[in-house]
Amino acid sequence: MIAAWLLSGLGLVILLLAGDALVKGAVNLSLRIGIPALIVSLTIVAFGTSAPELLISIKAVMNDIPGIAMGNVVGSNTANILLVLGIPALLATMHTSECNTRKSFNHMIAASLLFIALAYRGVFDWIASIALLAALAAMLLDAARDARAHRKADMAAAAAEEEELEGVDPDMPSWKIGLYLIVGLIGLPLGASLLVDNATIIAKEFGVSDTVIGLTLVAIGTSLPELATTVVAALRRQADVALGNVIGSNMFNLLAIIGIAGLVGPIRVDPAFLQFDLWVMLGASLLLIPFVYMGRNITRIWGILLTALYATYLFMVLAG
Repeated sequence: MIAAWLLSGLGLVILLLAGDALVKGAVNLSLRIGIPALIVSLTIVAFGTSAPELLISIKAVMNDIPGIAMGNVVGSNTANILLVLGIPALLATMHTSECNTRKSFNHMIAASLLFIALAYRGVFDWIASIALLAALAAMLLDAARDARAHRKADMAAAAAEEEELEGVDPDMPSWKIGLYLIVGLIGLPLGASLLVDNATIIAKEFGVSDTVIGLTLVAIGTSLPELATTVVAALRRQADVALGNVIGSNMFNLLAIIGIAGLVGPIRVDPAFLQFDLWVMLGASLLLIPFVYMGRNITRIWGILLTALYATYLFMVLAG
């Protein structure tokens, strides 16, 4: 059992490092061959940062353990709001009243409702996958139009866009770009395999379902990058980065990860998701309304409340 825990941790570390390497390599390669920074930020960076979750879900589908695939996405979305926004707020007030995230928030709620509606079919098959990926494409096109209009209105922002893009380094040599890509492409499937296989061993040893492991161990592990990013953003008073990071990550989890994994194989929906976990995820998402629509900041009191709600949710999942 100690070996299973150690190998699960090793798999998670490999996933996070490989995902970061893939983003850096893909971003710099794309800019080097002339793809606009706007397109890179909307596609390559977004998919790259979600690569660990995607590989875990695909591996889980191939191993016929759909509970980990679903638990990874649903649990990560719940953790992203309650834990990833809650813990940074304990350290410093997040001035979300200064942010304009209404449109992206509406997209996230729409994605959540679509996901829940499709879950009631009992399985995420190729039909559900096409619906999810079509919704993702529509949201990406809308985001691209908004970003293009913003760049035209603010030429200074357009000039700075490429410099601020995550992982960009104009002086990075070609061999280093290639190395990052190789590390990412090899490390991601290796890390996913280690984490999923050993998380399954842990689940069997403790007599819990793969769904519970997906909702807890795997979900929290894959939310660590978002947590680290949000803590830094909160300390730097960049609440728009923190809130945008969570909303964007949740949309990609719902639409891209299950959308792509569902094309690999059908993902059966455990009835427990329909009775409890999906509604907790939606309820957590709706808790953002005061910060998105009412101009409220995420203060330390809110941080305590969000973190306590997540601890309560974890207790209920593990006790059930």
